[in-house]
Amino acid sequence: MTCGTTTVAHYGYGPGADDRPRLHPVTTLGGITVTEERPADHLHHLGVSVAVPDVAGYNFWGGRTFVRGRGPTALDNLGVQRHLARPHRSPDGFTQELGWEASGVELLREHRTVTATPIASTAWELDLSFVLTNHGDRDLSIGSPATNGRPGAGYGGFFWRAPKEAAPPAVFSATGEGESEVHGRAADWLALAGDGWTLVFVGATEETRRDPWFVRTAEYPGVGSSLAAHERLPVPAGGSVVRRIITVVADGRLDRETAAGYARRAVARWAGPGPPTSATAPIATRS
Repeated sequence: MTCGTTTVAHYGYGPGADDRPRLHPVTTLGGITVTEERPADHLHHLGVSVAVPDVAGYNFWGGRTFVRGRGPTALDNLGVQRHLARPHRSPDGFTQELGWEASGVELLREHRTVTATPIASTAWELDLSFVLTNHGDRDLSIGSPATNGRPGAGYGGFFWRAPKEAAPPAVFSATGEGESEVHGRAADWLALAGDGWTLVFVGATEETRRDPWFVRTAEYPGVGSSLAAHERLPVPAGGSVVRRIITVVADGRLDRETAAGYARRAVARWAGPGPPTSATAPIATRS
């Protein structure tokens, strides 16, 4: 993917059973890599991706599955995000259809849209939206280790694995600073700032902004927007889950005021009805 004449991201797949489509490497306009793929601490962290650890009991995250009363457990329950079609493709973005399959059954059909847009000489936006639709005749739900008994581990959904550096990155929102102050809390935007780079994650729809952020800085650098942080998210037969995250990828270490300005402009620039949903499918909501 390019911004003007600058390549800023590569999109690809891997051969493993727990691989999934992802963006890596993603770089700033100045050439700093701001993603990591298969790091030693978590081999199933794959750049920028949409990953869910529990869809009707199947693992679309990779690695072990957290089982209540047993902890992280190796199970034969890995799902696959299978490429179906690429309806649109251009140098600055694409749309994609994916089948989320497990045990030979498609549980969800995803429509994904990814776009790269330059916004300044030192910053660009990665706009990623996804629509997960249950085309089956049975209701299902999305969970996380937190909903299965591991407090604070509500990850699952959009996830960005950043590179580990000599010092942990700074993390802050409009109202909090530090991992303990922003993890597990909803915020319109969240910034992660490392050595010469800053990522500003912006919830681009009302539903997305209600999802709490999953944040790690000390153990490893990663940020996600949690679909099921505290309770399972039902996806009824014919229903859809729609989310949209805009990430400002900037050179330099931004302060709170500058990050907030980028966030405001991102929402204003892309304000509208949001990504297309599947026909007239009802949107899944929390119980």
